[in-house]
Amino acid sequence: MHKRRRWGAIGLTALALSGCMTAAPVKVTRFHLGAPIERVAITVEPDAAAVNVAGLEAGLYADAVRSALVAQGFAAADAGTPAPLVARFTLTRTVRETEPARAPVTIGLGGGSFGGGVGGGVGGGASVGFGVGKTRAREAYVSELRVAIRRGAAGDVIWEGRAQHQADTRSPDAQPPVVARKLADALFRGFPGESGRSITVP
Repeated sequence: MHKRRRWGAIGLTALALSGCMTAAPVKVTRFHLGAPIERVAITVEPDAAAVNVAGLEAGLYADAVRSALVAQGFAAADAGTPAPLVARFTLTRTVRETEPARAPVTIGLGGGSFGGGVGGGVGGGASVGFGVGKTRAREAYVSELRVAIRRGAAGDVIWEGRAQHQADTRSPDAQPPVVARKLADALFRGFPGESGRSITVP
């Protein structure tokens, strides 16, 4: 019974730790002039100087931003084609330690009778301990997407926003396609949104 209790406790601990891997909601802040924004053709392009991920991943974010804008009534313009509006995005992703490495769980066995029938066992009140579990620190990806909508490639900014998301590096929610879609959808939900207000999107 004692062994069952010990392993049961370990199982519950593992389950609790796995529950910590769920992704946090997306934090969104948007700014605009308060004037209506006409749903016209729009080009989506990265700001090459501010995107710190590989080109393939930047393409995932471009597609996600484009899809989110189309869902809001905009028409996606072909790459390189002049359009009335240009949505230029920047992307950063960093790794943050969310929980330091911890010593493994120690399980004690013994007390005089353990293994008593095999070569004398462990006697005299002695005990044996061994560690179970990983000690690696827990880390999370912190991804931030920023988008600025301009009138033409060099025109004034009429809307801008940022969305930030954090997910355990071992969680499925940390995969680039998932993060790109989640950030873009949250950023443009209820477009244009309330200017200057920060919200949390599940």
